[in-house]
Order: sequence, then C-alpha cells, then structure tokens
Amino acid sequence: MASPTPNLVVHHLQIGQGERIPFLLEELALPYTIKLYKRAPLLSPPELKALHPMGASPVLQDLTTTPETPLLLAESGAIVEYLLNKYGNGSLSLPPSHANYADYLYWLHFSNGNLQPTIFRRATVKGLVPDLDDKRYKMADGRVQTCLQQFNERVASNTWLAGDEFTAADVMSMWCFTTMRQFEPFDLTEYPGILGWLKRVSERPAYKAAMAKGDPDLDIEAGISAKGPSPFGAFAAARAEASPKREKL
Repeated sequence: MASPTPNLVVHHLQIGQGERIPFLLEELALPYTIKLYKRAPLLSPPELKALHPMGASPVLQDLTTTPETPLLLAESGAIVEYLLNKYGNGSLSLPPSHANYADYLYWLHFSNGNLQPTIFRRATVKGLVPDLDDKRYKMADGRVQTCLQQFNERVASNTWLAGDEFTAADVMSMWCFTTMRQFEPFDLTEYPGILGWLKRVSERPAYKAAMAKGDPDLDIEAGISAKGPSPFGAFAAARAEASPKREKL
C-alpha cells in the first residue's frame, strides 16, 4: 500500500531561519502549503505567536493522517529531522553505514548548536559594551571567527558539508551566512571557501524556488556576497534606541 501524499503547512516568519523548511521540502520534492507572516515590527505577529507556545517560526503542521487534529511542530532542526525521517526516503541524509555519517551529523547540528548562537551572542554583547575594543566583544568575536574558520576549511576541501553529497546539513547552514547577516553583519572576504559554497547552494533550483515562495523580496546576490545584505531596519533601530539608554545608566 502506497504511503499517503503528505499534507504539510509551513508557517514562515519572513526574514528568518524558517526559510530552511521550504528549502528542504523543495529539495525533497514534497508538496506543501506555505503561510507567510511579516515581522511586527521585529518579532512574530500575534497570529503566529498564538499558533505555538514558543511563539516563533518556523512551525510545521502535518495534516497527512489526522487533518482534524494536525501534528504541530516547532524548532527548525526538529522539523528537518521529522521530515527526513518521515518522508525523506533516505534523501538528504546519510545512514550510519556511510563513511561520512559522523561528518553529516556534526554539520547538521553545527549551525544551531554552535554557529548561530555564537553569532547572536556577539550581537548581544555588541549592544552591551561601550565600544568594540571591549574585551567582552573581542572574546565573542573571536569565537565567531573560530566558527567561520572551521566552516571555511570544511567547504574549501569538500563540495558539501558531508562530503560529495548535498545533505540537510547544507540546508540547515545556509541561512546563517545569508539572511542572518541582516541581524548581525560579518564580512566573508577572508573566507573564499564559504563564498564558493554559498554560490553552489544558491544555484540549486530548490533554493531558488523556496526563496521565491518564502522571501521573494530578499536580494539573493547580496545575501551570498562577501559584504552581505543590508541590515534589517527594525533590528538596527531597536539596537540604536537601546544604546543611548544604556549610556545614561
């Protein structure tokens, strides 16, 4: 008996890490409906906050077997593993028997476990210190550079993060070097391996299709450039507003 066609709804807060999910679904050639939410003005609007206790994106609804009471799942990493294990049929992942299985696992979790929180930690410290010569900022920035160096070495010597095969590890990592730089800019001029990898990912038809559906107004070429995209206005304004208040304390 054939498996039922998946009935999936992706709730995506634009200019956010939820872009990983339509990218993955396009790669897997799985049908889905995408519901877009605009930031209000920085975080999730009320209707998205009401959907899940965490009030954040992405959120996946799976109506395949129980449309009356659909499964509701948040956290991009969890959603990616759910879709791979439930509907992937072995695509975009490596089995334990594969020689590069450990590499696949490491890089699948690297973005959410290390790279992404490290970048946001630097952004937080930047908003707290008086200037960028502060030792606390330099420590946070040093950690970011360590992550970038390791990633650069990996993709400079391998076509994809898990080796020769494109996997969900690449899907999970892409946004950290593109859209995420609208919140915490960093220059990639000194990381040619990353720039080459970004170009390869951006040329994939699934990535183009996903971004056209989820964030059609984003400048993809700016996102994959060494200097990166323009800052997200609402976040930059919030940071600027907080700084003078801190100085008066």
